[in-house]
Amino acid sequence: MVENSLQKNQIIRLSCERLGADLEGVCRHHGLTVFVPGILPGETCEARVLKTHASYAFAKIEQLHQPSPERRSPFCPVYGRCGGCGGQHMSYPLTLEAKRQQVFDGLTRIGGLPLAPDDVPPVLASDNPTHCRNKASLPVGGTAQNPVLGFYRRRSHDLIGLTDCPISLNDLSGVIASVEQWMREQGIAPYNERTHRGFLRHVVARSNRKGDMLAVLVATSDTLPAKDALVRLLARNIQGFKGLHISGNKAKGNVIFGPKSRKLYGEDAISETLLGLTFEITPLSFFQVNPDQTEVLYQTAIGFAAPSGEDTVVDAYAGAGTLSLCMAKRCKQVIGLEIVPQAVESAVRNAKNNGIGNAQFIQAAVEDALPKLVADGLHPDIVVLDPPRKGVEQAVIDALLAARPKRIIYVSCHVPTQARDIKLLTDGGYRFTACHPVDMFCYAGGVENVVCLERNEGV
Repeated sequence: MVENSLQKNQIIRLSCERLGADLEGVCRHHGLTVFVPGILPGETCEARVLKTHASYAFAKIEQLHQPSPERRSPFCPVYGRCGGCGGQHMSYPLTLEAKRQQVFDGLTRIGGLPLAPDDVPPVLASDNPTHCRNKASLPVGGTAQNPVLGFYRRRSHDLIGLTDCPISLNDLSGVIASVEQWMREQGIAPYNERTHRGFLRHVVARSNRKGDMLAVLVATSDTLPAKDALVRLLARNIQGFKGLHISGNKAKGNVIFGPKSRKLYGEDAISETLLGLTFEITPLSFFQVNPDQTEVLYQTAIGFAAPSGEDTVVDAYAGAGTLSLCMAKRCKQVIGLEIVPQAVESAVRNAKNNGIGNAQFIQAAVEDALPKLVADGLHPDIVVLDPPRKGVEQAVIDALLAARPKRIIYVSCHVPTQARDIKLLTDGGYRFTACHPVDMFCYAGGVENVVCLERNEGV
């Protein structure tokens, strides 16, 4: 283990070797890893040490030498301060190559797969990497007299105020301006996470490709003062304004939403079309954030699954049933498992609205529902996993190995936990046959990866 002799504020000369998981530069200083946001592979800089740990350090650029040909001028005025995305200072293709490398490193180093670099294909790129995200969760800060809506600075809770966001699918300026004006005029205090006083915590904007928008306020109560005044401002400033909802959240943690939401004005939901089917987007339901790339992701997953008209498919972590229902017309039946009640209610309505009768949805934690279904005799032909970042529980792995589906399709936005789980499945009798990364989070560090596992012969 390399001893860290660096001191805070020390100036050191660094050369960037590669990009890390958040598109930050990864450098080495006498064998020690130093993370430097903003530097690109092949560039050299003088850097100031900001923070040190036993085996790594963080630094910032003080002077850059000879910029890389891949360097670009950021298109967002607060880029570099806002932590919303980390790749605007580089070419879009370079972000894609960094993400492909993330997938290869995760599957080989953590997953233990004996892959050659070409076994991970190029990331499926977005035709339009800006104006692509259909959800923005804006923390609220400042004071009632001078409110601020924006995003946090990277690795901090310092709030950077925004007037709009070029990554957002639709214009955010209307919702930001409306809420800030309403707070000033009505004396609405922002929530203070240190004192746990104040009212408004977050403003969440949910959009679709037609230009519709729902505004969801997250506050310490589900009763909103001066509601009509806010509705008038939103209706005046947002061309596609469809509804206002509120979610009460009194918890002291960093979970954004409360357990439920309540409509204050307008429509219950907006809708989005994916692969020819129409889905509702409700205030609290999970929906992939990039609709154009969601279609690419689902086509990739369905292609890997290759369902036949006789197959039974289990869609674990089904959300609002989007992938389940896109899969349903290609198989005998789909069983969706989802823990969030409102998401299951949406999935049932989505099935009905699209005239799909061979899909059922069970409201339960996957780690509870799947083992019970398997113990009761269910042996699905195909299982689709699309878990949260933490990956799947051991009980899910055990149930899969007991059920022995012929194919497991694992979709994940967090390659390290995906790779960890894949190792358990390959140790249990499955083999890796293919993967394909998809760029869902353009100019940000994350990547969505689809992996196909097939049961070994005789297992």
